[in-house]
Amino acid sequence: MGVGALSYPPGTMSPMASLTVGFDLDMTLIDSRPGIRACYVALAERTGTYIDADLAITRLGPPLADELVNWFPAERVPAIAELYREMYPSIAIAATPAMAGAREAMAAVRAAGGRTMVVTAKYEPNAKLHLSHLGIEPDVVVGDLWAEQKAQALREYGAGVYVGDHTGDVRGARTAGALSVAVATGPCPADELRAAGADVVLDDLSAFPAWLADYRP
Repeated sequence: MGVGALSYPPGTMSPMASLTVGFDLDMTLIDSRPGIRACYVALAERTGTYIDADLAITRLGPPLADELVNWFPAERVPAIAELYREMYPSIAIAATPAMAGAREAMAAVRAAGGRTMVVTAKYEPNAKLHLSHLGIEPDVVVGDLWAEQKAQALREYGAGVYVGDHTGDVRGARTAGALSVAVATGPCPADELRAAGADVVLDDLSAFPAWLADYRP
């Protein structure tokens, strides 16, 4: 039964009315590989430093500094990260599409009476640019949090479900006491997500509305 078909006795609220669902951004809601690859290529040209952009986009999820330290001396990473973030909007935003089912997943939560939030390790201003460009409008966006750190925002906003593609997202959900819904659209295969403790593993967000229709908090 689809979300739109749910009905409740007069005078009662949908069981989803108090539910907040959090979503990761990169490789969960957006396919950030083309934009990030282009930005790494431009960064390599700008700095004269070799970066294997094709390799870098196979391990998206952790903070930017975790990747940059593979290509730059540790003492240069903060300045290089700042440069990357400055270059990012003009290079990466337009090149980045939504993942299959992203808009429908967000809409399903709202149709059920819930609230949506995005919690991501990405620099928050750039995360908001991506969402605005794609017409995806969560109620809350929180950036610059990775793995267990994501629990801070999930707890603050009372998220009962967190959806992500990385084992770090699973850890964040579990630390927050939220249900971990994983999508196998990022660098971590389904078996790895299950082994990390995901409560639910979906092929992609296209399956999320049907799962949500059957979910009871």
